[in-house]
Amino acid sequence: MVRMTDATPSTSSETAADGNPDYDAMTRDIADVPAVEVITTVAVHLLSAAAVNLGLDKPDSEHKDLDEARKLITALAGLVTASATEISSFHAAPLRDGLKSLQLAFREASIVPDEPGQGPGEKFTGPVFG
Repeated sequence: MVRMTDATPSTSSETAADGNPDYDAMTRDIADVPAVEVITTVAVHLLSAAAVNLGLDKPDSEHKDLDEARKLITALAGLVTASATEISSFHAAPLRDGLKSLQLAFREASIVPDEPGQGPGEKFTGPVFG
């Protein structure tokens, strides 16, 4: 059985008698998690990881890896494009905005920019222009 867990207890009822977190009380079956929550959570993880690999986490970041960022942005573009009609525009619009921001940041960070339509995820989103 696959389980999704919260990182910290949110109420005192989720604390065992010995003072340690009661992880059984904090877990939910993955079947109980709405699809929109799973999709948006994965998308946010992809957004965050791509941002770090683009060096956007802090000035003069030492984590810059454009090859990894390209993979993450392409995966995010595929997920957002494929799921947009399933998760509604309320959830998809901010993900699309974040995706476009990452695609533009990738273009700025690249020493040799990709041709329009050839950047990360652009096979799913179409060419991205500033």
